[in-house]
Amino acid sequence: MSATFDPVEFLASAVRIDSTDEDVAEMRSFLVETLERGGVEATVDDAGNTLASRGASPDECTRHVVLNTHIDTVPPHVPYERDGETMHGRGSCDAKGPLAALLAAFFAVDPGDARVTLAVTPDEEVLSTGAAALDLDGDLYIVGEPTGLDVCTAAKGRFQGTLSLSGVAAHAAEPTTGANAVAALEPVLRVVREFDADRDPHPELGPATLTPTVVEGGAATNQVPAACSLVLDRRSVPPERADGFRNELEARVCEAVPDGVGVEFSLTERPTPFLEAFATDPDHELARTLAAAARDAGGRGAVRPFTAATEASYFAPAPTVVFGPGVLADDEGAVAHAKREYVSVESVERAAEALTAALSTLVAEA
Repeated sequence: MSATFDPVEFLASAVRIDSTDEDVAEMRSFLVETLERGGVEATVDDAGNTLASRGASPDECTRHVVLNTHIDTVPPHVPYERDGETMHGRGSCDAKGPLAALLAAFFAVDPGDARVTLAVTPDEEVLSTGAAALDLDGDLYIVGEPTGLDVCTAAKGRFQGTLSLSGVAAHAAEPTTGANAVAALEPVLRVVREFDADRDPHPELGPATLTPTVVEGGAATNQVPAACSLVLDRRSVPPERADGFRNELEARVCEAVPDGVGVEFSLTERPTPFLEAFATDPDHELARTLAAAARDAGGRGAVRPFTAATEASYFAPAPTVVFGPGVLADDEGAVAHAKREYVSVESVERAAEALTAALSTLVAEA
């Protein structure tokens, strides 16, 4: 295997490559070439995922550990710069920095009788069609994202849908002859406010949220409106799933609105499943091992939730954690997805050290 892979050198080259707007061909080619230079055969599947494995075969391995992150970045592309021990540019922390650290561990570890798979997706920032197509049957998953070297064992899910209310149009001078769809928003908003009142917060993620974001209704200023729509943003916690949320919300709104008002709630159409909430036991071997390795490498060794949705939800309920160098935000504001995106060289090196140590332990104890 490659004994000369330098994650910092790899990252400097990777950030220079524009991989925004779903155009990841150049970055994917660079990743494949890097793997092949390291003596590992890489394939690209029909969904655009870059896949490489080391160790025993799937049928004979004692444990299968999957390392996952993504190569796409949000627009616009921000050119690479280095200021001392800090790298700037789009993707430096989200998520080419985590990719560099994962690659270092992937190359360095001897899997023995276990199996280690690197699975890098092409469109996490958009629709996650790559992750939705993966069928890896892993025992443990480590997902690379900027966590400040903390081990993140849970994250909220994110659903979006439109609540449509249908009434009966009438002259505004005779409002009782119609059914006012806009006026029906009053009990609907009460349902939204009270939707989670009787639910206990998740022990790691806290309470779910339900937020009205966009409203439309009415066709004329002197007419009782026959239609109204309300877009809702849902940040879920386990064990809630998208379909269960949709059914419960629609049922509760139906009970609340006046007679004569129809109700339909539809989740926003998308070609891939929504990013559901996930939660791994913070005391699981995977979390404990990586947290200890991160602490030994100079991190805090903290175990906490992740504050953004990730493709980790596609791998649960298998034990899954999110980990990597860089941060989503600092004291000055946003870092990931911002013009000032950056990552420190030291954090990349520490993440690579922690991942290598943790992965070595996880495959040895299989």
